[in-house]
Formats: sequence, structure tokens, C-alpha cells
Amino acid sequence: MKTEAALLPLLKQYFGFTSFRPLQEEIIRDSLAGKDTFALLPTGGGKSLCFQLPALAREGLTVVVSPLIALMKDQVDALQASGIAATFLNSSLAAGEGRSRLRGLHNGEYRLLYVAPERLMLSGFLEDLQRWNVRLIAIDEAHCISEWGHDFRTEYRQISGLRELFPKVPFMALTATATGRVREDIITHLKLQEPKCYVASFNRPNLTYRVIAKNKPYDQLLDFLRARPKESGIVYCLSRKGSESVAQRLSEDGVKAKPYHAGLTPKERSEHQELFLRDNIRVVCATIAFGMGINKPNVRFVVHYDLPKNIEGYYQETGRAGRDGLPGECVLLFSAGDVVKQTAFIDDKPDPQERQIAREQLQQMVHYAECANCRRVELLRYFGEDWSAGLRPGGISDQNAGPEAGAPNCGACDNCLSPRATFDGTLAAQKFLSCVFRIREKNGFGVGLNHVVEVLTGADTEKTRKWDHAQLSTYGIGREHNRPEWAAIGRELIRLGFLRQTTEKFSVLEITSEGRAALKERRKITLTKPVTAPETKVHHVGEIACDETLFERLRELRKRLADERDVPAYIIFSDVALRQMARNYPENERDFARISGVGEKKLREFGEVFLMEIAAHLATNPRQIFADDSFTAPPARKSSLNDTTRETLRRFRAGESAQQIAAGRQFATSTIYGHLATAIEAGETIDLNKLVSAEAQAEIATAFTRTGWGNIVGARELLGEKYDYGLLRIFRAAANVKR
Repeated sequence: MKTEAALLPLLKQYFGFTSFRPLQEEIIRDSLAGKDTFALLPTGGGKSLCFQLPALAREGLTVVVSPLIALMKDQVDALQASGIAATFLNSSLAAGEGRSRLRGLHNGEYRLLYVAPERLMLSGFLEDLQRWNVRLIAIDEAHCISEWGHDFRTEYRQISGLRELFPKVPFMALTATATGRVREDIITHLKLQEPKCYVASFNRPNLTYRVIAKNKPYDQLLDFLRARPKESGIVYCLSRKGSESVAQRLSEDGVKAKPYHAGLTPKERSEHQELFLRDNIRVVCATIAFGMGINKPNVRFVVHYDLPKNIEGYYQETGRAGRDGLPGECVLLFSAGDVVKQTAFIDDKPDPQERQIAREQLQQMVHYAECANCRRVELLRYFGEDWSAGLRPGGISDQNAGPEAGAPNCGACDNCLSPRATFDGTLAAQKFLSCVFRIREKNGFGVGLNHVVEVLTGADTEKTRKWDHAQLSTYGIGREHNRPEWAAIGRELIRLGFLRQTTEKFSVLEITSEGRAALKERRKITLTKPVTAPETKVHHVGEIACDETLFERLRELRKRLADERDVPAYIIFSDVALRQMARNYPENERDFARISGVGEKKLREFGEVFLMEIAAHLATNPRQIFADDSFTAPPARKSSLNDTTRETLRRFRAGESAQQIAAGRQFATSTIYGHLATAIEAGETIDLNKLVSAEAQAEIATAFTRTGWGNIVGARELLGEKYDYGLLRIFRAAANVKR
């Protein structure tokens, strides 16, 4: 083994650094001394060096267990570029290449070997391993071994068998995200022997955190990206389809983007990753399959287009921004609808234990998204770190700033920079807690949050009828709030400790001792106004200006009625009818009968319940007055066209078709459509008839009328996806101009 003094020369020689990052040197020296080590370092904290440098400081082979092929190749390429003899073995190699590398290992030609856990535990491979003078076994992304980790992998559990085969070889477990419970799991399952444990701060002071209410998320994302034209980043989507769709739309809108998910071929994933690493594209729209171990230092932003499953995953994914120490932005688009989607996925899991863990993790993620406290404090607290109260990232004390007097203020999250308003929520809290209490008192069992909300709002559902909940004193006492508002109030009462939510198959609410005391003593309870989407002030073609809050209430009522009858929502009433109701505020059956689509049967069947909902809204909200003109066309964008868009426009006006322009300029036709749409939106005019027949225009207009002019995705799906996104954008932009 090299002397201790030789570590810094090796660090400089192979990695170009003159000093270690926090904890790196201690971890390396303990490993070289033959001790088992556990290292929890944040993303960008230099975990890899902890096993790479020891491999150079002594003879023999260091084996690195790694979960992703892309990670192995990335690190091995970097090591070889630094003159370090490293290799990997996995399924991506051709048979001949694999044999060549095995010969090199038998001949002692390598200092580091990266291998996947399933390959590592093959009996023949284990026999080889025992002949290769293994001096260190490093398990990267070690949280994968724990069921409580955010990326649990069953194949990682097999690694524990290595300890019996290599009793005297030091083990090193490394991760960037692990709670106390996960850390204990890692140490136990890997059978680490009296390990030296190193836990760095989870704080990433150069990152800012924001949660934005989802409202037309694609438009929100596009505005965000256009405000940062020279920066690169990652957009995380929930599904493969979502990542494909967002990437395609961004490309059509002039933002170079590619998708990345497990459904792509290995070649496609590798190509897209390489384009991103080389700054040939500036945005990757990805599922969680992307990013683990990707060492791109200039990622300036990470946007979560959908709600992450858990905080560990969210933290690790946001940690891919600002790895170079320069500022990075982390934006989460949040809606209660995403919670419903995630819950549905969880309910499909076959293993009860896995479902329970996933529910608990999702509850914690929702708590983070809705909390009013410093987001940095909330993140660090989750990982068991008590962040120094009142210290900004730069170390400035600010004890009196933040959502509450004396609360820590990081100066770099939305809640600290723009604290949300609070209100006296005593009455609302009393109603909610009383409802939970009365339901359990009547039935002897608890119910979920959604059912409590249904009782409070007086919903007529199968469950309220089955359990006779319409007879409760709390039935219908909460009509001053809509269902999303009550759900937010309920979740805040959980965060404040007045309620507890179980994580079993049927998650139910229970009043805590603190909640009982608050209910009994009528304590004053201050609640925070939820993150709300900005009001949409521009109406699209064909829309009816109306009271948007009431319109949403009526939509929720319509959906409940439709679900109870097992019919599509439009069977009850169309959006046109609901908008007329939310514009004219009918007060009696005669007024209601004047609404478009209200015949005698619907008047008899639905008139009373809709009139009650409108009256309940007016009890707490003022009437709004609307001008006769219900639509104002958006002004043309002031930004000038770039050269490539202007060239497309010139050729189109000269008589070339979109297909001819695409072929001549070696672009996809969808890209040409995007250029033309951008031109129209910027105030240019084109002849729409050259692109779309009169019949097709009528068909597209009908689809937009049904889905809303802001919903291109919905219109395209309704049309059977036979029209390109760009073509639909062109049609919508041209329709706005005509208006």
C-alpha cells in the first residue's frame, strides 16, 4: 500500500484535484486500513472517489457493484480517460468482448471492475472472483438493498452472500439518499462488520426549491424553458408515454429535447444520453430510469412534471442540478390529481408490505409539496438532519424571516422567499375533526380522507347511503369549501398532528390526542392557504367567460353524478351548459330550464342538486359580471422569429409544402409544423387551406370545442392521433387570428 502522504499526489495525478471534499479522505483511509465503511454523501458529493482512489493506492482488484449499465459505462469511460485500468461486465457486451475482458481480469490487468449484482452472484463468476485478488468490494447505490429505500431491487439482497466468501475483504456501502431506517437496513443486510459510518450534510446550498400548482403544465414548462434559452436540464415525467409526449412537443416548439425511459432500446437510451451529455440537446424528458450516476455538471434545472413517488427519489433527482456548485433550480408541478394517480399505482402492487411502504412514502411526499415551512428544512429533517436554524445557504442569520416568526429561512425556496398567507382555520378544523369523530362514533370504524370530505360536502354516494351518513350531524356542514379545499385542509391537519393517517390497504383517518384536545377545548388553529394555480385571464376561442371557481364546483358535481350512474360526464351536462350556469347563476327551475341542454327530464333529475350547488357557492362568493364579448384573442408575441423559422415561412409562402420543406432542409415534418405555428403566434399570416382541407378543419374545430382550446393533447387523442401536434397548433393559432 502506498503511504498516506501519497494520496494527494494520486488525487492530483489521476483526478486533477488538490484537496479532498468533506469526509472523502477519512473514508478512504479507513478503507485502506481494512475497515468496513458506510458512506452517505449527497449527489455531487464525490462518492465514486471514495473507492476509486483506494484502488490506485494498493495492488489488487476493487469490485464495484453498480445497478445501471449506463452508470458503469459512464464511470469506466471517465476512468480510462484518466489513465486508470478499469472495465465493466454486463449484458451490453458482445460475447467476444466479454471473454477478452475476463482474460484481462485473470491476468491482473485491471484495478477496478464494475459489475451488476445479478452477474456478480453467478456461481462460476464467484469462483473467478476468488482468484482475482479482490481487495475491496464497494456497493454503490446501496439503498437499493432496503425495502424502505426508494429504489429497492431484490437482486441486491443476494449481495449479502459475499461476506462469507470474502470474510477479510473490506466492504464499502455508498448512497446519496437514505433515512435512518434505510441506513440500518443497509448495514444489516450487507453484514458490515463494525463499520465506520460517515454521513455528510444533505444540504445543497446552491439549489433553490419551488412547488408550483399545476395549471396547464405544458404551457408552464414551455414558459420556464423559454425564459432560460441557454440552460440545460431534466424534466421528470411519471410515465414513458408522458416523457415521449413532452419531448415531442418541446421539439416542435423549438426546444431541443429527447425522451429517456426503459422502453427505449439500449442504443436509443445511450444516444439520447450522449446528446445530453454533449449539450447537443438541452432537455431530457425522462422517467426515473434516467440520471443515476450521470455526471453532467452543468444541469441548471430539474423540473418534476409529475409528483414523485417519494422524497428520496425527489431529493436524488433534484440533486442532479448544480453539481458544479453553481446555482440550480428545482421546480415541482403539483396537483391533487397526481396524488390520485400515484395511489392507483400503489393499489396495483401485489405485496401488502410494499403497498404500505409506498403509501407512507407518498404521504410524506405530499406533505413536502403542501407544507408552508422552509422546504430545505423539511427535506433535511426527513433525512434526520437538523439544519442550523435561521441560516441561509450563505451562512446569514435570519431568525425573524420565514412563514413564522423565528422560523428558519433558507432564502432559496418559495416558502421563504414568498411566504404563503394564513387564515383562521378554527371553524374548518372543528368541522373536519368533528366529522372524523362522528363517523367513528356511529360505525365503530374509521374512513379515508376522501369519504370524510364527501360527508362534509353532503355528497350522495353509495358509501354515504350504505353507512347512513346522511343522518350524521356533520353531513353537508362544509359546503362553503369545495372538495379539493377540504382535502387540503384535512392533509394540513395531518401535518399539524391533529389527525393520523394509516398506511394499511384501506387508509383511514384517526384523531390524535392533540386533535381531541383541540376539538374539546376549541383551540384556535391557524391554517395555510394552499398553493393555488394562477387565475387564467385569457379565454380561448369558443369558450364562455364565467365564474371559473363555480365552474370547477359544477364539474366535480357532474363527475360524482356520472360516476354513480356509470356514464360519461357529458351525458349529465356538457361543458357549455356548466359554463352557462356559472355565468348566469340560475336561482330557480325557470332560469335553469333556459340553460343549453336542459330538457324536462334533466330538469327533473338534476335541477335541484345543481341549483343547490350554485346557491351554496353564492353564499360565500360574490356574483361576477361578464361582458357580452366572452373571448379576447391573445396578443401576438413580441419576440422576433429566428432565422430557421423565418426560412421555413419564406419557403411555405413561395409554394413549397410542409413535406417538401422538411425534405429540403432535412427536418422532420413535425418540426416544420412547429415553425409555422410559431410564426402565426408571432403575428405572421399563412394560408391554412394549403395545410388542412375544409373537412379536416371542421373535424379539428369540433374536437377542440369538445376538449377546450387549451387542450391540444386531448383534442389529438379525440381525433385518433391522426393529426400532428404541430398541425393542431397551427390550426388553433390561425383560429385565434380569425377571431
